[in-house]
Amino acid sequence: MLPTRVAVDEYTTPDPVTANEDMSIDELRRLMETHGIRHLPIVRGRTVVGVISNRDIRLVSGLTSAERMQIRAADIMAATPMTVSASTPLDEVAFAMSERKVGSVIVNDEDGEFLGIFTATDALNALIEIIRGGGIPVSWEDANRDTGEIAEGKAR
Repeated sequence: MLPTRVAVDEYTTPDPVTANEDMSIDELRRLMETHGIRHLPIVRGRTVVGVISNRDIRLVSGLTSAERMQIRAADIMAATPMTVSASTPLDEVAFAMSERKVGSVIVNDEDGEFLGIFTATDALNALIEIIRGGGIPVSWEDANRDTGEIAEGKAR
C-alpha cells in the first residue's frame, strides 16, 4: 500500500544552481548546459524572484547576437513561480504542477526560506522509486546508495 503523505522535500533538489536577474541569455544557457539542468531559480539575495526554463532560453535563442545581449534574466523569467512549503504532500505538488502545466516549483522551508527546487524530473524519480520500492518511498540518496546508480549530471 502506498503511503498517503510523503512530503515534497523528500524529493526536492536542495541548494540548486541559481542565477541573478542581470545575467545575459548566453550566460544563462551556458550555466544550464554546464550543470545539466532545465530550470533555473532567479534570486535577488536569498530570495527567489523568478524561474527560467530551458524553453524560455530556446525561445530567445533565435534572436540576433545584438538582440540577445540586450535581454537579461529579469526580462524572460516567470516572475511569480509556483512556491510550496517543504512539508506539502508530494501528490498535491505533482497534481498542482500538472494542472498548471509547470515543470518546476520552488520549495521553501517552514520559515519561508528558499530550500530547493522540485522539478517534473524529481516527480518522475519519486514515481520510479515508489513503484520499484514496492510503494514504500525512501529518500533518493538512500535508494541509490545500495545500487551505486546515482548518475552524474542527471537532467532536472
